[in-house]
Amino acid sequence: MTEKPVPSAVGEGLKAAFRTHPAGVAIITASTPDGPVGLTASSVASVSVDPAAIVFSVTRATGSAGALLSASSFVVHLIDDEHSELAQSFATSGAERFTPSQGWTALETGEPHLASARAALRCRALQTVPVGASTVVIAEVLDVISGPQGRPLVYLDRRFHTLASDYTI
Repeated sequence: MTEKPVPSAVGEGLKAAFRTHPAGVAIITASTPDGPVGLTASSVASVSVDPAAIVFSVTRATGSAGALLSASSFVVHLIDDEHSELAQSFATSGAERFTPSQGWTALETGEPHLASARAALRCRALQTVPVGASTVVIAEVLDVISGPQGRPLVYLDRRFHTLASDYTI
């Protein structure tokens, strides 16, 4: 039996510090032999433009995260405030996902695609690095699909927030 890690004082301080540091929100999806999978992430960041690469982390390598890590490609959807309920669904285990009313289609390459996302980055993993209970993914961006622009959705203090109404990309 594996014991659950006990956070250190530094780990607890890190959680508290990042709880007040806003992060953009993305929904990451993939197609698997068992059907589409997806999750919400607030750890997506650009790494390089040549080669085009991003980085993100997933909390564990099981369930949707494990299926996503084993997929040959995936799509990182950078989403706006209109997608807050969708982001919550993809952050909640067992919640309804990939319904027609949510606006999902499939790319020619098979991955689930949310056409209303501000941008969709089709990627493949270059490297995965286990760090504690998380896995860091460094991914090559294969395609960038632009969508309608809106107000970015941010994650702050364990909740989704919309930027001020005068801020639109």
